[in-house]
Amino acid sequence: MAVPRAKTSKAVTRRRRSINMQLKAPQLVPCNNCGNLTLPHHVCPKCGFYRGRQVITPETNA
Repeated sequence: MAVPRAKTSKAVTRRRRSINMQLKAPQLVPCNNCGNLTLPHHVCPKCGFYRGRQVITPETNA
């Protein structure tokens, strides 16, 4: 079984963890129908279209 030669310092440990724990911004794509930015493979909440078809009727807050 492998044994480390020396203790890993706090700086090295925290640097490694900080790189892997970074939050990434969501990738947004424009809706083909209205141009609203939505998540890929999701129904557009503004117009209710998905892949060129009306899937849901969006609720208007008027």
